Amino acid sequence: MPDDKNCFSDKENSLHHARRKFLKQSVAVTAIAIAPPSLIKAAENKADEKAAEYFEKQSMELILNGTPKKLNIEPRTTMVDFLREQHLLTGTKKGCDYGQCGACTVLIDGKRVLSCMTLAIMAHGKQVVSIEGLTDDPEKLHPMQEAFVKHEGMQCGYCTPGQIMSAIGCLREGHANDAEEVRQYMSGNICRCGAYPNIVEAILEAKEKGGDKV
Repeated sequence: MPDDKNCFSDKENSLHHARRKFLKQSVAVTAIAIAPPSLIKAAENKADEKAAEYFEKQSMELILNGTPKKLNIEPRTTMVDFLREQHLLTGTKKGCDYGQCGACTVLIDGKRVLSCMTLAIMAHGKQVVSIEGLTDDPEKLHPMQEAFVKHEGMQCGYCTPGQIMSAIGCLREGHANDAEEVRQYMSGNICRCGAYPNIVEAILEAKEKGGDKV
């Protein structure tokens, strides 16, 4: 029996492949023509994201909660997304996403920053500490955490990680000499449950127990 590949002449094979190519292209064009605009737009956006992911990533190094990290990251990634989505450190909360509530506060080189307003790439070569990195022992609380528990400085708890990180930064800045000063320098952290008096008491007590140490 002759080989199937030799059943047709070279010219016939060429025509056969040309027809198949034409049919595939026709089907693709027809599919695009009848596809809803939303689907086409989604495909375009997905392609843009893939292109950005491929071309825009930059290398960076940092120390995250005491562990050196070397990785590639998109320059547009915010610190809060970097922590929550790429490292599953969900203790840092995403609240307003506009830098107005303080729920996303972390420490970078010992200073409190709003991670929703900070690009992760800006932490290149720096030390980043989230609420998960306050102590080396996961079974042991930081003095500021202990004070918050003792004075019931939280209710729903959503703002608590940001309150604690900001409180540590506040102590480091030397802005916790009395209750009035604490209230002033913690005013960027909103507690929707209204636990402010308890938070102030917790910070003042933590000051006496090394609450500025990380």
